[in-house]
Amino acid sequence: MQHAPRPEGLLTSHTPIGYSAGMAHVIRDKEKLVNRIRRLRGQVDAIEKALEQGQECGAILQTIAACRGAMNGLMAELVEEQIRSHVLPQDRRKATAEQAQAAEGLISLMRTYLR
Repeated sequence: MQHAPRPEGLLTSHTPIGYSAGMAHVIRDKEKLVNRIRRLRGQVDAIEKALEQGQECGAILQTIAACRGAMNGLMAELVEEQIRSHVLPQDRRKATAEQAQAAEGLISLMRTYLR
């Protein structure tokens, strides 16, 4: 497999051609993502507290399900941005109709799977 030139230490030899090490989309949404992580941390803390207090299994399972849903939502958001930023051409106008349709289909499938 042929690899694109890359700055030392940023990408591995397994990095696909055209992949950028830039995480501008994550940095741009940093505050939003950090807030999501804080809410997740609160949910995990609530699970720990519920276990320590001996709460009913049903309530604990419900909190675990909510935590899993929040984690899946975070994962879906990051994977979608990964597809849009690193799979499609940087200049969206250069994407073919087939590429854009395939990317949207993959995003939709991934969101359905992570519900």
